[in-house]
Amino acid sequence: MTDPQESSPPAESEADHVERHPCPKCKAAPGSPCRSRSGAVTSAYHTGRFTKVPELAKALRVPTPAGRGPGQPWRPGTPVPAAVAAALPSADIRIGYARCSHLSQELDSQLDALAQHGIEREKIFSEKISTRIKVRPAFEQALQTAREIKAHAPHCGVVLTVVEMKRLGRDAAELTALADHLTEHGLVLEMLGGPLPGLYDPTGPGKLLFGFFAAMAETERENIRESTLEGLESAARKGKYGGRPPVVTDDMLHTVLRRKANGESVEQIQPALLIPT
Repeated sequence: MTDPQESSPPAESEADHVERHPCPKCKAAPGSPCRSRSGAVTSAYHTGRFTKVPELAKALRVPTPAGRGPGQPWRPGTPVPAAVAAALPSADIRIGYARCSHLSQELDSQLDALAQHGIEREKIFSEKISTRIKVRPAFEQALQTAREIKAHAPHCGVVLTVVEMKRLGRDAAELTALADHLTEHGLVLEMLGGPLPGLYDPTGPGKLLFGFFAAMAETERENIRESTLEGLESAARKGKYGGRPPVVTDDMLHTVLRRKANGESVEQIQPALLIPT
């Protein structure tokens, strides 16, 4: 009778499969374990790395074997043989998207975060547009670019990267439909921050969490809208209205109407009007 422990693959075998791929997070080369920010070998491989292995894609955690020296100073491992490296798919290709709602807001922080993540500037699409507008040109262009890259290089991983979920939208139904659309076209969604950072897993707990936080984003947008309307209504009751102050006073209006009634033209009246600063 076969021992169940003997039939299961050892951790070393899993490590070999994981380390055939470069790590998208810590940039460890093939053949090397993942490393932490402090420069030590991590106790477990980064999620974005072991999800590249089909049999480990749904795993929650893949521990680093003792032979790799977890917690010890990181050193480059043994390079993957050329024959194996040639058979591996190319590195992930990332398309960045940045968005803010108002013209007065700045996109620099989002653009810098995407660039620091290794995305080339020419592959980052940005726009200043509200999520209430259904058709967003730069976003549609980012999706089209990602689909074209995937069609021409089906073996490459194509990732659509945003800084936070709310940059994609704040409508739960729209966000869920977008995630399904990306999955259908073989694309991967990645969020650098917010409540759900990392690569989006369309199966199991990942889908439930995505739906939950999408609903939270929609609730947040409704709360902001409701608070804004309440503030405007309260200010209006106190005689305060938004926008620029009027430049035409009652005296100016009375003078213009009187001179106009006396037969003067607009060109004759205009030089006498002084708009206060």
